[in-house]
Amino acid sequence: MNQEYAIETNNLTKTFGQQIAVNNVSFNIKRGEVFALLGPNGAGKTTVLRMMTTLLKPTSGTIKMLGHDVQTESKTVRSLFGLTGQYASIDEDLSANENLMIFARLNGLSRREAKQRTKELLEEFSLVNSANKVISNFSGGMRRRLDLAVSLIARPALIFLDEPTTGLDPRTRVQMWDTIRQLVASGSTIILTTQYLEEADELANRIAMIDHGKLVDLGTPDELKKKVAGNKLRLMFKDKRTATQAAPIITEVLSVAIQQTDNTITAPLHDVNSVGTVLNHLKNADLKITNMNVEQPSMDDVFFSMTAGKN
Repeated sequence: MNQEYAIETNNLTKTFGQQIAVNNVSFNIKRGEVFALLGPNGAGKTTVLRMMTTLLKPTSGTIKMLGHDVQTESKTVRSLFGLTGQYASIDEDLSANENLMIFARLNGLSRREAKQRTKELLEEFSLVNSANKVISNFSGGMRRRLDLAVSLIARPALIFLDEPTTGLDPRTRVQMWDTIRQLVASGSTIILTTQYLEEADELANRIAMIDHGKLVDLGTPDELKKKVAGNKLRLMFKDKRTATQAAPIITEVLSVAIQQTDNTITAPLHDVNSVGTVLNHLKNADLKITNMNVEQPSMDDVFFSMTAGKN
């Protein structure tokens, strides 16, 4: 058993008839990190997640969770993690308090222990004031917080979050991000699937990029960004006419193809030091800029670069 890793996957493959859903995927997840699975719809993310959580058997390959084989020790493995899916598992006709009590009892806690754990989770997820409300009256954000609370009743070392903020408004999404960070700070290991590139960038220590069932790349957000096109120089002028006059100057200085949209010019920037040269040439031509940004590649750039032409 490697003490550094919470999960070890080796040559993971899953086929459905003639269709290969996951193709020879291998990666290790470190203890105490947020590990994101990212990729287009149908790329194989959810299939990988379902194999890791014992919901699907691999066609071939192995998965170890905290040293336990997922296939041969599935009962032990299930006791090691909490799972929050895309859709809440809570009972709509019961209150938050009642839902937590029921799930606590199902997890083997005594009535006294269940009551104490329910109290702790209601406080931790800011649901105390709504504890006795029927779930059907909850907002989307409150439902997601309660569903996450349910998955944490047994204080699992690993937490699987499958699209945890889908359908939430921006404010509630940020609140969920704070909750996830708190879980990591308390020692949990998080495995996250998300359709929001910003979310992966914001939360993940490392990202596995999956497309057509294959592991395309793996690394920190910064490492992945460095593998795609470099920085961009974005210049804004007072009007479209000024930008049009500036375009050939910028093209000549940087020796790159530029993009112009109205009064804004965007150009690939291979050397940050060349920005000064561009500004000097524009000044000599009496072409004033109103705003300037040097932008790093985003996770959007990574996503489209690594999955381009494959869908």
